[in-house]
Amino acid sequence: MAKKQSKKEQPKVHDELKGFDIKINEFGEITTNLNIERLNEFLNEKVDDKKLRERKNAPDEEE
Repeated sequence: MAKKQSKKEQPKVHDELKGFDIKINEFGEITTNLNIERLNEFLNEKVDDKKLRERKNAPDEEE
């Protein structure tokens, strides 16, 4: 059986994302109250992408 959820507490978020809410509707679509472009800009600034580390450090190679 699934555990009963206790009080709905707001998760801790970065100050720039105060009020951010994300939900999945009955069709499996992700809905948010924040513009996707703004969220992507925030993630690009704050999160290190492991897959892109080599690209940034490697010299440009032309084929």
